[in-house]
Amino acid sequence: MQLHNESDILRVVKEDAWMMEILASAATLQLPDWWVCAGFVRSKIWDVQHGYTERTPLQDIDVIYYDRSELRPEADEALEARLKQQHPGIPWSVKNQARMHKVNDLKPYRSSTDAMSKFPETATALGLSLREDGEVILAAPHGVEDALQLVVRPTPYFAANPQLWPVYEKRIARKNWHSIWTGLQILPAGKR
Repeated sequence: MQLHNESDILRVVKEDAWMMEILASAATLQLPDWWVCAGFVRSKIWDVQHGYTERTPLQDIDVIYYDRSELRPEADEALEARLKQQHPGIPWSVKNQARMHKVNDLKPYRSSTDAMSKFPETATALGLSLREDGEVILAAPHGVEDALQLVVRPTPYFAANPQLWPVYEKRIARKNWHSIWTGLQILPAGKR
């Protein structure tokens, strides 16, 4: 089975009981503008596109949200602890994007989706959330084509800032995705 569009992605997520359980757990935090993002979404797409029947292990489950009223890192740690109580074996990572621009030395983000748009790779700039009615929604500030086509390229933000190219290149080398998903086409930092 191959994925061809956003509807296909949403369908395979809805059919994945584990992913739905992760989304439901994140929803219990009742955070503003929340998403489970990055590898959680990207790896599922790449696994399906490669025909893998077993999930590729994730280093962490990234939950992001946007709340200007609570900027203390300790608040994120408390949220992670709540999630770890629900699922002790899951490597949760919770980050308020209203403060993460400081960590990344960037201009303030306007929302979680704005923060996602400034992730290093387009294929990682993806997030899933649940509407109040439980329907799964997808955020893809740069679209889903690169993830579906197995292309790893810098986001426009990274591509336009040569000082960030080494960050992208080091990340690609460290992640070594090509050894897991052999069909990937990895583009250098200066390419769009």
